[in-house]
Amino acid sequence: MESLEGADVLNGVTGDKFPAADIAGDLNPGQNQNFEVDPTSSNISTSLQIKNLKSAIIVSAVVAAVAGAIFALTKKLREK
Repeated sequence: MESLEGADVLNGVTGDKFPAADIAGDLNPGQNQNFEVDPTSSNISTSLQIKNLKSAIIVSAVVAAVAGAIFALTKKLREK
C-alpha cells in the first residue's frame, strides 16, 4: 500500500499529477460568470442598502418640509 505524505494527504492527491486548472478563468477573471454568493452576506448588504435608502428619503423629506415652511413664512411676512 502506498503511503501519502504532507500536503498530498490534505489535498486528497494520490497520484503524481496536479489537478486540472481552469486556464481561461485564471487568465480572464472578469469573464467568470460562475461564482457563488454567500446568502448571509448578501442579506446583510441588502438590508444596509435599504436602511441607507430610508435614511436618505427621510432626510430629503425633512429638507423639503423646512424649505416649504421657510417659503410659507416669507410669503406670509411679505403680505403684512
